[in-house]
Amino acid sequence: MRCRATYLWALVAACLISGPASSAMAAEETPIALPSGLEAHLQETISDQPGSGLVYRFRFVAPAFTGQEDFEAQTADLEHLCNDYALPRIPKLGPKPDRIVISLADQSSEFGRFDPDVMQIFETFSLQSGTCILELF
Repeated sequence: MRCRATYLWALVAACLISGPASSAMAAEETPIALPSGLEAHLQETISDQPGSGLVYRFRFVAPAFTGQEDFEAQTADLEHLCNDYALPRIPKLGPKPDRIVISLADQSSEFGRFDPDVMQIFETFSLQSGTCILELF
């Protein structure tokens, strides 16, 4: 029993140090090939519940991203990241998100903090019939 109790306290301590599991998920280093030819990797995933419901934010980094790519190429990349990467990773149990936000930047950055040296785009998607639908503003 002592080993079991020690394990439980270690698990509790790890949770207290790392914070809530639903607020941010760790990044993956595996490159993701995008339709534009860029390669991206996941920086982080953030979930929260602002006033309009549950939102998952998938933040990607593509070092070769310039922001000068044409609108169609950027849109295709963001739709690909939503449909082929983010959507399959939405939990099957529990509440479903109202929106998914996909961002793509040329370098890692802190969420919610403006950095003039970071080139970044993002779009919001709603979910309909198991597909990401771009919500243009």
